[in-house]
Amino acid sequence: MNALFYLMMTLTGFCGFGLVAAYVLRHHAKVTQKRVLMVLTATRSAAVDAKQRDLAKERIIGAIRWLRARLGLTVDPKLLERFEKGGVQNSAYPDIYLASRIVGPILAFIVATFIPWNKPLMMMGLPGIAYILPDIVLQRMVKRRKEKIRLSIPDAVDLLVICVDAGLGMDQAMLRVAQELGKRHPDIQQEFLRINREQRAGKQRLDAWQSMAERHNLPDLDGFVNMLTQTERFGTPIARALSNFGDGIRQKRRQRAEELAAKTTVKIIFPLVLCIFPSLFIVLLGPPGLQVARGLIGMP
Repeated sequence: MNALFYLMMTLTGFCGFGLVAAYVLRHHAKVTQKRVLMVLTATRSAAVDAKQRDLAKERIIGAIRWLRARLGLTVDPKLLERFEKGGVQNSAYPDIYLASRIVGPILAFIVATFIPWNKPLMMMGLPGIAYILPDIVLQRMVKRRKEKIRLSIPDAVDLLVICVDAGLGMDQAMLRVAQELGKRHPDIQQEFLRINREQRAGKQRLDAWQSMAERHNLPDLDGFVNMLTQTERFGTPIARALSNFGDGIRQKRRQRAEELAAKTTVKIIFPLVLCIFPSLFIVLLGPPGLQVARGLIGMP
């Protein structure tokens, strides 16, 4: 009787444990299935949202191009060249630029009508600022990209020296350097890849290099292209020329840093005279001045 009782209790415990385990596993499976369904739903909704955003952008760009065509406006080739200098490859940005110069002043004029003070001045000034603001932004983009390219030239020259010493040709070395500098210097990577594409399209090597120098008008880049052109025409060793050019760029950078450091002594005069010296005079001469003033007041 006791053995049968214990056997029944053991079977009951096993059955209860099995039911609890089955419930836990089923609940875990439901939770996992729910999470997978949520992830899939979020992915689909994100894809749908991205598709809707792309469709909305295409409609806006289409409306802008239709308006530009109706007004008879054409994209200036110099404007396209400026966008290329700024690193913008999307063909929609010139249309957005022209639309912003048309719609921006109108919106600025409408906003100026709600300003209660200096309304005539605001109605004339805000539209003018809105008209020149896209040009200022584009100019800053071009200037920033030129500075990035200037700072990336020494690293590119060092890697070119290494690649040429390893036995690669100049075209293969540029392509390899572009692959290595993709994360650190994406702007010089775009230029090297563009040179490679132009050469594949049939453009001469010297013409492709010269086009890169003309696009940016940088002294360091002009020197780099002139050095490559001379080595290509006269057959001088490219590795030695690149090494000498890299040393010259580092020396120029060092001299530029020393020049900026020397200019700081002159530039710091204005904050000293206008900000620091008045505070020192107030702290040092204020208490004695107050005492002298009190003494003069107390004199008979």
